[in-house]
Amino acid sequence: MEQKGEVLDLVIVGFGPAGYTASIYASRYRVSHVVIGKQFGGQAGEAHIIENYPGFIQIKGFELMMKFREHALHFGMKEVTDEVIDIRKEGDYFVTTTRGGKKFVSKTVLLAIGTQKRKLNIPGEDKFYGKGVTYCATCDGPFYKDKVVGVVGGGDAANTSSLYLAEIAKQVHQFVRRDVLRGEPVWHERVLSNPKIKVHFNTQIAEILGDDRLKAVKLNDGTVLELDGLFIEIGSVPDTAIIKELGVKTDEGGYIIVGPDQSTNVPGVYAAGDVTTASNKFRQITTAVGEAAVAANSIMEYVKRV
Repeated sequence: MEQKGEVLDLVIVGFGPAGYTASIYASRYRVSHVVIGKQFGGQAGEAHIIENYPGFIQIKGFELMMKFREHALHFGMKEVTDEVIDIRKEGDYFVTTTRGGKKFVSKTVLLAIGTQKRKLNIPGEDKFYGKGVTYCATCDGPFYKDKVVGVVGGGDAANTSSLYLAEIAKQVHQFVRRDVLRGEPVWHERVLSNPKIKVHFNTQIAEILGDDRLKAVKLNDGTVLELDGLFIEIGSVPDTAIIKELGVKTDEGGYIIVGPDQSTNVPGVYAAGDVTTASNKFRQITTAVGEAAVAANSIMEYVKRV
C-alpha cells in the first residue's frame, strides 16, 4: 500500500458511505486500492437514527456504518486511519500524503471527503467548544443526563438531535432562525409533539456565556437562557482544503463539480458523496452510495485505458 515502488490503481479518501461503497466496487472490479480516513463513518456515523436507508426500517448511524465497513473488509478493503494533508500530481501518478508521514502513489484518486460541521461564528463558540459547546449529539449527549440543553438548527440533523437528547436530558430548547422546521415532516411531527422539547422559532443565539464552561446563551432579543450544553446542528460545508494543489474545480459554495461519471476537471480524479455537485445536491446516504458506485465503475474503465 505505502509508497515503496508500488503503484496502486486508486486511493480513496474518506471513511463515509461513499468511501466504503467505492471500496466494495473497486475490490470486485479488481482495482487495487487503499481507503484513507480520519473519521469513521463520516457524518452518517454520528446520526442517532436513520430511517430512510432501504433495508433498515430504523438503524443507528454508527451501526449502519459498521455494516458498510464490514462489507468492504469482507471483499478485501485495505484501510489506513490517518488524515490526508496533501494530494498532488507528480508525473503520471498522484501522490497522497498523510499527517502520519505515509505516501501513497496511484493512477487515480476518489475524493469521498464529505463535509464538516458549520459553525455559528458567534462570541463564545470557540471558547466553550468541548466545555458545553458540541457539534455531535450522539457523541456527547450521554454527558447531559437530566440536564437542560439547547439545539441550534431546524433541519433533519437538528430535529433528530433534539429527539435523541430528549431521551437523555431534562429539557431541550431548540432554536430555529426561521418560522418553520425544515427537512422530513415525520421529524417535525415528533419534535413538536414531544413534551420535553421547546422549539423557539425566529430565534438566533447572539452569544454564548460562561466562565470555565458554558452557563447560558444570549438570544437575539436580549433574553439570557441558562443551559448546561449547546448542540450546534446548522448544516455543513465542503471539506476541500486538501485539493488545492490538484486544481480541482468547485462551485461558488466550494462543492466539487463532477460530470455524470463522477469525474472532475482533472483527469484521474473523481469525487462522490456530500462534497460533490451531483444528485441535485440532495445529500443523503443513498445518493452518496449511488455516486460512489458510478465513480468506481468509471475508475475501473479509466484504469484500463491508462
